[in-house]
Amino acid sequence: MKKEVKDTIIVDLGEKLKEYPHFYLVDVAGLNAEATSALRRKCFKSEVKMIVVKNTLLHKAFEASDVDFEPLYSTLKGSTAVLLSHTANLPAKLLKDYVKEGTPTLKAAYAEESIYVGADKLSELASIKSKNEVIAEIVTLLQSPAKNVVSALQSGANTIHGVLKTLGERPE
Repeated sequence: MKKEVKDTIIVDLGEKLKEYPHFYLVDVAGLNAEATSALRRKCFKSEVKMIVVKNTLLHKAFEASDVDFEPLYSTLKGSTAVLLSHTANLPAKLLKDYVKEGTPTLKAAYAEESIYVGADKLSELASIKSKNEVIAEIVTLLQSPAKNVVSALQSGANTIHGVLKTLGERPE
């Protein structure tokens, strides 16, 4: 491969790392062409971008980045695919389907501005809540007291209404 092509790939990888806030490094050595295509389709449906890349080019893209990716350097061995996502836990949930099969396996991940190294971190990564999930939880928590107050007022109104109705129907 010519140096110009390599430089272009490194710059393109660097731009993708800036565009997507979360990425996973995955070992895809045991996948045949059919399994790789199936994984790509699943990634596409989940809005996860999958790129198979040479380790040396990815290493150089990491070095050119503003973020310190040094803990990831040791994982750049063998066949590596990068799963890029805007949601931190989507690739982990996708990879959990493959745990029984054994391939692909997680090498490392950069999610929520933290670095995770090792396949044992997969369940931890899958449990990370996305921004939308956190916002939904906060809205639910904020609505809960208001719902309780409205419910109490409605039940109290029904009780008062019932007492007044009974008193009104009572013969004097």
